Amino acid sequence: MTLLKGYNLSGYFRLSLVLIIFLLATNSVKAQGNLQIMPKRVVFETGKRFQELNLSNIGHDSAKYVISFINYRMKENGEFEEITSPEEGQNFADKYLRIFPRTITLGPNEAQSIKLQTIRTSDLPAGEYRSYLYFRAVPNLTPLGDTKSKADTAKNISIKLIPLFGLSIPAIIRVGETNSNISISDISLDSTNSAPKLKITFNRTGNSSVYGHLFIKYIAPDGTERQVGVAKGLAIYTPNKKRYFTLELEQNKEIDYHKGKLKIIFSTPDEEKQVTIAESALALK
Repeated sequence: MTLLKGYNLSGYFRLSLVLIIFLLATNSVKAQGNLQIMPKRVVFETGKRFQELNLSNIGHDSAKYVISFINYRMKENGEFEEITSPEEGQNFADKYLRIFPRTITLGPNEAQSIKLQTIRTSDLPAGEYRSYLYFRAVPNLTPLGDTKSKADTAKNISIKLIPLFGLSIPAIIRVGETNSNISISDISLDSTNSAPKLKITFNRTGNSSVYGHLFIKYIAPDGTERQVGVAKGLAIYTPNKKRYFTLELEQNKEIDYHKGKLKIIFSTPDEEKQVTIAESALALK
């Protein structure tokens, strides 16, 4: 998940705008600040205390980053909203995690590892605890007054826009016995427009989140199969019971979305040995 924190206005005013962008389909996370993070999510299963992340500066300039925590809630449509208090059934992980170091400076094409450690988790009730690691770029600021502009001379307000970029990735702690179940319902296909869109509902039960890849296969009347849609890195986070999802399918004259059927497969993200989490089908007509 990427959090891009807007702009600082230096002069007489200072303003911060927030734009959230979630990148879920790759094995690394990257922002315009030229920071690359691997892995893109951190999960502490019961008994695991340490995790390591690799940070790389793939840009041409040195960059400084401050690492902290931030908390979000997931809406049923998959959007995220920053919150300060957990919803009912949601637990934050930030109080039970330690980051070191919290500030790093990376030269061009330089990499460095940071470590995460769980703390005070032995007496926690069973369940899942989730917060987000936030990597905020620190700009190189020129002190006000070091430079003069025509606007200053005219006694007008001088505003300088300095973009601040940041990334955030989920950090999850699972304590004791955790479980989850996923089912797929309310499947419909809208093929009235040029690009057919498949709408589905994920239903989650249990005390932990679910994360996986979604694959859509078209099965022709003669039994021929063809993959027509994929969405990798799809999550349904606690405490949400539902997630509504729409996926645009491949448009091809060889595919008749009024005949045959669609097979919907939601599986674990392990590329080498994927396990089906939930499966369903839609008869086309």
